[in-house]
Amino acid sequence: MTSSPTQSNRFQIFVWTLFDFANTSFSVMIVAVGYSLYFKEVVAGGSGRGDLLWGIAVSVSMLLTALIAPVLGAAADFSSRRKRFLFGFTIVSILSTSLLYFVDAGMIVTGMFLFIIANVGFEGGLVFYDAFLPNLTTERSYGRVSGYGFAMGYVGSLVTLLIAMPLYAEGFVPENLHNIKISFVIAAGIFLLFSAPLFIFLRDHKTKFEYKVSYVKAGIQRVSETIGHLKQYTNVSRFLLAFFIYNDGILTVISFASIFATQTLHFTLKEVLVLFAIVQASGIIGSLFFGVVTDKIGAKRTIAINLLIWIGVVTAAYFAQTKEIFYLVGAIAGSSMGASQAASRSLMAQLTPKEREAEFFGFYDGLCGKASAVVGTFLFGLISYITNDQRISVLTIGLFFVAGLILLERVSDKVHIRAVEENS
Repeated sequence: MTSSPTQSNRFQIFVWTLFDFANTSFSVMIVAVGYSLYFKEVVAGGSGRGDLLWGIAVSVSMLLTALIAPVLGAAADFSSRRKRFLFGFTIVSILSTSLLYFVDAGMIVTGMFLFIIANVGFEGGLVFYDAFLPNLTTERSYGRVSGYGFAMGYVGSLVTLLIAMPLYAEGFVPENLHNIKISFVIAAGIFLLFSAPLFIFLRDHKTKFEYKVSYVKAGIQRVSETIGHLKQYTNVSRFLLAFFIYNDGILTVISFASIFATQTLHFTLKEVLVLFAIVQASGIIGSLFFGVVTDKIGAKRTIAINLLIWIGVVTAAYFAQTKEIFYLVGAIAGSSMGASQAASRSLMAQLTPKEREAEFFGFYDGLCGKASAVVGTFLFGLISYITNDQRISVLTIGLFFVAGLILLERVSDKVHIRAVEENS
């Protein structure tokens, strides 16, 4: 592939970014705003245990994804069927999201179960989606293309919020619950419609193997091999540890931002939607801007800058007393949210051995990306439940960003680290 993309390559990149447009309808309407609030206020009855139950649901879904993603990622490398795996996870997420329409007050177990399945489908699919990146462009453009994907995702989130906003105008009054549940079906529909072009047009990377093996067995074998030889990927290991820590903070913010806004700062449901519309709009700008910055100064420096921004965000949120201040905090957080994740994806692509892209992205998205959310979301819910003070929970998130920044300094982005098989 040349450094100047052809028209065909540009189309492939566009189709790839459309999937970001599609799946963020789920992340914003189910994880961040709509269903998370509906679950706490309606399903859990607005009780104080709502934070804890939601934290458990998110944590369980992330833990399940963490357990299966590396194996499936390695299996995808052997089978050369990333699209097929991605399709399976996507359909599971879409169907489970649609079924959330039938979750009513008091249906805590059903509500948690369907969300867990839907979120496993969403998060598990990202393993295969991200693994397409190194085949779409050259290394020098990883940051830019990754940024395009996140920017398109924020456009999708913004469109979903604008469509759903009239449905949330009356809040959680009994006569409006039907409209709120309709928004879950709309999110599933957007996910289905805009993910379809990837499965129709995007080319899968083909690899021929001289022998036939069980994909699952081969996946387990490769993961075990990778774990046993992690000392040969020292730089990758250092980055994965740093990413594990600071991504925990980011995912916790996404999972609890709307709940914090409504409970601590007394936002109305309509004001929460406006807040997240601001977050998505600033996210578009941040993803595009920092995508270019990543290619100019490097992914590592870009991540470090954004971690400093995140530290400022959680500190400001802790002291925020007015809605106006929190709107500003949300705008700053939005500009950094996609940027830090896009730069992380770019750095991971830079450090990853070409022959083990899906497998290593399984570690990145699964063990480090998803498992990290097990800690943060559960801790936030637990501290909130024990202290009955969400501000203390918010402040603890800052510790994840501080620790991640310190660990990131130990990562070298000057060289590529590859396995030295002859020394094994």
